[in-house]
Amino acid sequence: MLLLPAKLTNQEARDALAMLAQALKREPEADVVIDASSLQQFDSAAIAVLLECQRQAQAWGKGFAVRHTPPQLAALAKLYGVDALIPFDGATA
Repeated sequence: MLLLPAKLTNQEARDALAMLAQALKREPEADVVIDASSLQQFDSAAIAVLLECQRQAQAWGKGFAVRHTPPQLAALAKLYGVDALIPFDGATA
């Protein structure tokens, strides 16, 4: 399971994506799961990072899911019309 940082805004997106991409390559499981439970401060860059992680996972032939999704993150994905593209486990309080 890969962990998102507590803060994932446009300012942190590049570094977070680089870290997650490296972890994705080393992930031994057939399905990549990203844990978003620690995510507290974010903007639309978090959605972009998740979409790119999903793309990379698919390129490696792996499944992809996001767990412990903050409700605001799910709402932001819905606002941008990409909620159907990211497999959230359901927003948690």
